[in-house]
Order: sequence, then structure tokens, then C-alpha cells
Amino acid sequence: MKRTKAQESRSAIERLYITMRHLFMRGNYKPTGVSGESLVQALLTLSPEIYGLVNDPEKLELEGLLYVMERLPQGIEECRYIRLISKEGYEDSGFQVLVPSKRKRNCYRVDDEQMYVEMTRGKSDIYDILTHLTFLYIESEKIRTNSTDPKGRINLNWKKLKEIVDKENRGEEFNKEAACSYLTHLTGRTFEECIAAVQKFESSHNSNSLFSIIYHMGRLSMEESLEGNDREISFSATLRERVGHHVYGEAWANAIKTVLDEQNLLERPIHVISANLHSVVNTIYGHQALGLKDYEAIEDMAMKISVNSKGNKGKEILDYARKNGLIQVVDTSGTNIGVQVIDTGKMSSSNLLPGVKLEESDKKRPVLVVMDYAFGEQAYECFDELLKPYEVGQQKVPLNIISTAIMGKAGILEGKKGDIMIPNAHVFEGTADNYPFKNELDSGDFQGYGLGVYEGPMITVLGTSLQNKEVLGYFMESSWKAIGLEMEGAHYQKAIQSASKIRNSIRKSVKVMYAYYASDNPLETGSTLASGALGMEGVRPTYLITYKILEQIGKAW
Repeated sequence: MKRTKAQESRSAIERLYITMRHLFMRGNYKPTGVSGESLVQALLTLSPEIYGLVNDPEKLELEGLLYVMERLPQGIEECRYIRLISKEGYEDSGFQVLVPSKRKRNCYRVDDEQMYVEMTRGKSDIYDILTHLTFLYIESEKIRTNSTDPKGRINLNWKKLKEIVDKENRGEEFNKEAACSYLTHLTGRTFEECIAAVQKFESSHNSNSLFSIIYHMGRLSMEESLEGNDREISFSATLRERVGHHVYGEAWANAIKTVLDEQNLLERPIHVISANLHSVVNTIYGHQALGLKDYEAIEDMAMKISVNSKGNKGKEILDYARKNGLIQVVDTSGTNIGVQVIDTGKMSSSNLLPGVKLEESDKKRPVLVVMDYAFGEQAYECFDELLKPYEVGQQKVPLNIISTAIMGKAGILEGKKGDIMIPNAHVFEGTADNYPFKNELDSGDFQGYGLGVYEGPMITVLGTSLQNKEVLGYFMESSWKAIGLEMEGAHYQKAIQSASKIRNSIRKSVKVMYAYYASDNPLETGSTLASGALGMEGVRPTYLITYKILEQIGKAW
């Protein structure tokens, strides 16, 4: 029987992950060697939406390239050797710490040829970076091909680009339009497309110029092809030893529990919220510090803070919060997940939100533990450790966790950017694992606010950069009836269910809330993650979901 494109794609995803696991255990590989070529072929078969023109033999995918470069350390395209490491003491070295703007990981440029990248967020993080690097190597081969003639002779446009990059390095002026003209030959794109791409790279605070990136990607490919100077990706022994053992998640969770213990909060009702680190604080304390009377006023305040408008109250709210129960937990674990503890017993206001009263007794008032977004499987590692009892000497003190709330951004399959998804189950891609649950939030909570609201199962994918229209169409149109895709839901729910139903670490009746806002629509051309961030479109759904979560917490559970 002939397989469908969706079946071929799912098979390609499986091959990618099996190969990546094998290479990780082996310790190193050459991207253009036999092992690297298997990754390339699987990625080309899959042809993810986010990598656009990756299958075109001549044209470079420029939007996908910017998406990738904002998630990798600046200058990685110049490095022949890339080594993925654990947290191994480099933070105390003299090497400059490079942190990609769209992915929190510490990176170190050791010398002209070597880049070390810290992997402390679990297997999902490793698979994510390997996928991005595979894409870069595919595109670099296109640049080499476009820069030489059939006899292998280097063409004029490559030589001219080298001159431009040399001038750029010396800080000299150059004719940008002429430089873009050279790029059109080397990237296979139009002059108009190159001009637009150059401007986008210039506005990015993380990457080098597009001229420099194209040159160095092509240079390393040429040196490997013509001179035998192989590129290599390797994994440190410590990294291979630590992955999967919750080393960072345990340290992260213990730091939070230590703060709760020091503040005498362990026995208080605790609500855990996975969200960003501004919306909860601004929503609660914006109302309390500024006397805002309703949700619309809170949203208006949030808009002004988001655009950093003159006279916005962001700093005033934060200063007030620190004096009224906000504790910021410093993360030294390496997870790159920031945490805030909010003791509502120290609030001068008796209202959590407009019209939502707190308990009269300070000892019964809830404690909110707000954590920043986790990444993929890291969600299970951190939540699993956080929900375990706190060990004080020989004594185990269970946490009095009343509810867990997950707010996240996700790809939507029917709808548009900024719309809201309310899941009733998480289905883990590539497995038979599925997690139905009772969501304390429902679509009715979000009606009347001018946003689309969708309710149904969500797919927890292995990687957002490994999806194409055929796979996503299957999830949406088949009996799964999926409404969106994200990377953490099944991992969070696995930790919650094991802690409440099997280990009995927390109460069986723990309440769960999930809501996602659409950061992209991978089935709609021009609306994938590579098309750019949500910007102001994301403020309303972020604060609306936050408000509805806090409303539920304010109920007498």
C-alpha cells in the first residue's frame, strides 16, 4: 500500500529522533558524514513548515534562517566545532556568555572555531538545537553550490561578498544595495526579498548581519568540500551522564521549597502557575497599587507597559509588589526558569482582583508560585520535582497544593494569532499516551472579549520545528479533532497525575487549569513561527488568561 504524506512525515519524525538519540549516546558526529546525512534526509522528507524552502535545491529559506539564528548563539555560523555541554563551570570562566534572544541557554565562544552550548533543559532542548543545526548545514550546502560553477570555480559574487564582509568587520561603509545584489545570486532569492531579509536581520539583537552569516556558512562548507576541514558536533561526557536524571529540576524545586520554608508558607494553600513573569504580578498588583476597578482597566495598563509608553506604571507596580508579598526566587540551578512567590497574606488589599475577596485570616490566604515557561520535557522534570514533599532532615513535608494552572503559547490549527485554546486532553505525538482531564477553565470564560475561542484536545509535539501541513492536517481532520499543538502539556499532566493519583504526594482532588493563546497558525502561509512574534496581539490573550486563572484561584476551593 502506498503511504500518505502524513504517514511518511510521521516516519521521518521518528527517524530523526532515533538518529539523534543514537548520535547523542555515541558522543559526536559529522553533519556531512553518514550519520549527519540521515538527519538531513529525514528533515528533507518531513519538510517542516517553519523551514519553508528547505527542499528547494537553489533557494535559501531566509525567514526560517532568522528564526533559527535568534535561537542559537551569535556567531555560531563561524564555528567549525560545536560542542553541547552540561553546566560544567564555564559560567565562572573568562569566556563571554552568549544568550540567544529567543532561547534561554548559556553559550561560550571558546576560540575562532569552537562554540560550547549549555544544555540544561532536557532532551527536548538537545533535539531542538540539533534540528536547527541540521537546517543550517542544508542551507550552507546551497550557498556553496550557488557560489561555484560546475567545475568548482568560485564565482565573482562570492568574492564580492567576501569584500563586503571584510569592510563590515573593519567598520567601513559599503554599498548595501550592491551587497544585496551579490546575495541574490548566492541565496537564489530576488533583490526585493534580500533587501527585506537584510533589514530583518539588522533589527535582530541576537544575530550577525545576513551578509556575514551567508558568507561564513558558505565558507565552512567550501573549506570542508575543497580542503577536507570537517565540521563536527559533539556532546560532553557530563551532559550524556546527566540528561534524564532531573539534576537541574531537583535543584530548582528545592530552591523554591527552601524559600517557602523560610517564609513559613509550606502549610498554606499553594497554587502553582506556569506563565510568564509579568502578567500575574501586573494583574494582581496593578489592581491593588493603582486601584483599577475592572479587567478593561488592567488590560489598558498592560498595553502601556508592553509598549513602554511614557509614564507607564510598570516600575511603580513592581516596587509596590515587593513591599506587599512578592518574593523573587533567584535561579542558580541552570534550568533558566525564573520563579516568583506571592504571599497574599502580606497584601494590604483584601481583594485579589476587582470583586474577588481573599480569606480574612492571613494563615488561610493562598500562596502563588509563579514559574516561567518550561521547554518540552523539562516541564515534567521540574513539575515532578516541585510536587514531591519537601525533605527536612528525616522528615517529609507534603506541599498543600490546591491547584495547578498552565498558561502557554501554542500553534492553532483553526483560527488565527491571538485566539485562545482551552484543552480537555493532551495527546503526546508519536505515542499512544493521552491525558484527558477536567479543565476548570472552559470556553464560556473567554466569550465576549473579541477573541476566537476553541475547545478540544491539544497535541504535545516533539518539536515545533518538526511539523508540516500533512501531519497537522491529520491531527485536525481525523477523529483526534485537535485544536492546536504545543510542547509541554502532556509532560505537565504526566507529573500532575503521577503525583496526585499514584504517588499521593499531593491531594487527589487537585484542580487543573490549562489555557493557551495562539502564537502562530502553522497551516496558514505567512503565519508560522518564522513570520515573527505576536507583539501587541499577544497582550490581550495573555492578560485575559491570567485574569481568568486568578479568578478561579480566588474561589473558595
